[in-house]
Amino acid sequence: MKSLMSLLAVLAAVVGVRAADAPGLVNGHPPDIRTLKPGDAAPDFDLLGTDGKKHKLSEYTGGEALVVLFTSNHCPTSHSIERRLQKFYEEYKGKGVKLLAINPNHPDGLSKDELGYGEFGDSYAEMKPYAEKNKWTFDYLYDGDTQSVARAYGCLATPHVFVFDKNLKLRYQGRFDDSRFYDDSTVKSKDCQNAVDAILAGKPVALELTKPMGCSTKWREKKALHDAKHETWAKTPVTVELIDKAGIANLRANNSNKYRMINEFPDLVEISRKFDMRDFELVTITMDDPKDKAKAEAFLFKQAAGLSKKVENTLKKEGRTTNSYLFAGSADDLAAALDKEMPGPIPHTIVVAPGGEIVYRHTGIIDRAAAENAILDKMNRFYSPGAVKAAAKK
Repeated sequence: MKSLMSLLAVLAAVVGVRAADAPGLVNGHPPDIRTLKPGDAAPDFDLLGTDGKKHKLSEYTGGEALVVLFTSNHCPTSHSIERRLQKFYEEYKGKGVKLLAINPNHPDGLSKDELGYGEFGDSYAEMKPYAEKNKWTFDYLYDGDTQSVARAYGCLATPHVFVFDKNLKLRYQGRFDDSRFYDDSTVKSKDCQNAVDAILAGKPVALELTKPMGCSTKWREKKALHDAKHETWAKTPVTVELIDKAGIANLRANNSNKYRMINEFPDLVEISRKFDMRDFELVTITMDDPKDKAKAEAFLFKQAAGLSKKVENTLKKEGRTTNSYLFAGSADDLAAALDKEMPGPIPHTIVVAPGGEIVYRHTGIIDRAAAENAILDKMNRFYSPGAVKAAAKK
């Protein structure tokens, strides 16, 4: 199968998926979770930070206000406030305001298709490079192993912020601000900042509670559901259809809102699963002899390259029944249809933007991280108003 090539397609729109409860969870959360209410005391903790040291609540006392923000490495809504969070810290640390961030998630609580908005997962090891990338200068602590602090505070999502006064009594709980987007101009209500300003002024907080907007907390109990989903992917059969030069050229023209990527196995399947929640679809093209179509299907099945239900539904709308093709033409015809600059050797990789522009090109075995970053650079690591509007029209 050394001549096997593959095509990935990425949709720019975002589609939310709600799964059934995993064993041990009720409405997506542990039954013993209790979200703090105004007037409640800040629960203690003893958590490992990205600096390799353990940190307790007592380290953050003595100020005029304390902001505890639950956030994560993977979530696009958390990404949207990365810059605003550091700016807030720099502006308020001199006013007696303490700030710390806590990652409540465990990697087991994440499905592969929930990682499509960044290069980092939610493990402790990935927190330090994530914080360094954001140039954060406040403490970032890990609660993923036990998730006991997330339960004690009642973390429902990331980001989820809790603001306490100097007596460590809760004065505000909910969203950091009212925007899910990276663009600061989309922020109309700076809810966390408004609460801190009221505390510093000795005034009541006008808005004590808001609903946190973001990605659900990734409780470890969710692993069973994710494993079942991944197993379903692995058992999905694959159908290969013949495709001619005109068909290849049509895929290459990319008259859609998708990003399409031509590449080799096995990293393709893992990349496609990572971006599946962003309407990422994998299309394979083999140049094997047509009589070997069954062998191609068996190979793809072994690679777990079957369609997800979401991708299958998008194909129906496009009038297609599969994303796996066999091209019986010449290598020259394939190059002419896909990439005229293709030097000849396989594998050859291109990423085609909507409208047909090649935005990434590589010959030889790809570096998976580099390929994913190339896709992320074009698709963004956070929500954008344009993408949300596009999804709403579907």
